[in-house]
Order: sequence, then C-alpha cells, then structure tokens
Amino acid sequence: MICFPNCKINLGLYVIRKREDGYHDVETVFYPFALRDVLEIVPAEETRLHTTGLAVAGNEQDNLIWKAYELLKEEVHGKIPALDIYLHKIIPMGAGLGGGSADGAFMLKLLNDFCKLDLSDERLAEYALKLGSDCPFFIYNKPKFGKGRGEQMEDVNIDLSAYSIQLICPKVHVSTAAAFSMITPKAADHDLRQLHTLPLEHWREHIRNDFEVPVFKQHPVLADIKQQLYDQGAIYAAMSGSGSALFGIFLRSKKAEIKSGTEFSQFYTEFPG
Repeated sequence: MICFPNCKINLGLYVIRKREDGYHDVETVFYPFALRDVLEIVPAEETRLHTTGLAVAGNEQDNLIWKAYELLKEEVHGKIPALDIYLHKIIPMGAGLGGGSADGAFMLKLLNDFCKLDLSDERLAEYALKLGSDCPFFIYNKPKFGKGRGEQMEDVNIDLSAYSIQLICPKVHVSTAAAFSMITPKAADHDLRQLHTLPLEHWREHIRNDFEVPVFKQHPVLADIKQQLYDQGAIYAAMSGSGSALFGIFLRSKKAEIKSGTEFSQFYTEFPG
C-alpha cells in the first residue's frame, strides 16, 4: 500500500510565550502544499526502513516513520505485521515544511488502512501528538488554525485555489531549536482565526512570521529571495515555519524568476480550477 505525504506552509506564525515545560506557545495557520514524499509498506519477514531520494539524517530508530510503526504496534497488540517500509524523500529537511512530521502522521494513517484498525481521525491525532507537535495537522490535512505547541487546532475557512503558490527551498538548514532560541516572544499582531476576512492584498501589512527577523539576520539570502518574490508580483510572501523555505502567493499562472547566490529548488503549484 502506498501514500504520498505532503508538506505544509505557515500563513503567519506568532511565538506568543515560552512555557515552563520548555516549549513555546505559538499561533499559526497550517496550509497543505502539494510537494510530496512517497511512502509504501509491503509485508515482510522482518521490519526494515528503506530510504531513497534526499538523504535522511539520523538513525532508523529516530525516524518518525519508525516511531509511528512502533507506537501503533505497541498500542494494538498483534495487529501490526512485519513490514518493509519504503520512503522516497522529496520534501527538504530543515526547511520549515514539516516533511518529517508528515511522514510520521501518514505512516499512522497508512497502518490504520492497511491493518484495518478502524481508528478515527481524532484517535490518530492523539497518537500523532506523541510523535511531534506538527504531526496532528497532517492527520486532518486541511487548513487549520493552530495554537499551544501547534497541536490545538480548529478549522479555518481559507481557500487559495484561485491563486498560484511558488515554493523556494534554498540549500540552507535552519535548526528549529536555534531559531526558537533567537526569538523574543510577544503577542500576536492579528487574530489568524479571522484571516479569511482579511483580503489577501492586505496580508503583507498585517501578518508576520516571527522567525523571519532572526533567521534573515543569520541568512541574508533568505531575505533577498523574499524580496524577489515581492518584486516580481507576489501578493503575499513569507518564510514557512522556522525556515528556510519561502513561498509566494501569485495571481493564477504567475511566478517569479528567482536569482540567488545559493543553490535552491523551486516548486510551483497551480491549483486545479
């Protein structure tokens, strides 16, 4: 059985406060984007994880796909068989796109379907939270306002299907922990739950990603790419998550021709009409 874990972008991201448990409270809107990995499971005599595509850092046991497998295997005794797990990695890591979180969450959904566990999305989201703060979003995989660590979610009525989105992924790795360490938390400028009431043309004036100031200072090339997106017609442009990926929202069928001093990949999405 095969599935295609997609990434996300953040439409605004405010870091509100640092909590006593060491995490930060944030407010953001998660929006799914059609850049996808490939994940497949096949019955086997022994469970193994095989990766191709982009190099995946760390050992097998630290991968969220492996953790998802072990988590469900422990929770539903005797219902999860040995599997060959194949991941073809396309979503860049360290880019603020949630690719690892997507892989873990989609693994839970894949096992639920393959093993006929009949777990609800709400139950899968509970398991996903044990893997990471971003993971529950990918169980629902539709626009969501997120708060707390990002795991407290509610639906938001945001539809960008009339536009095109261009995603730029520079070969710059931004550590999430390092990005948080450079942040001074403060109150949100805008209630992102009401983002759908704000015309897209005004997003630039009213919403922000708090990570941009410290990350752009450390990596000026990212600020330059964002400016090029605006200079070439983006209605709204921002960094996703803690970086380093940037996106621009354009009128349908439009995009920018980016020039940069660093290597990067471009992904252009035009929504079906």
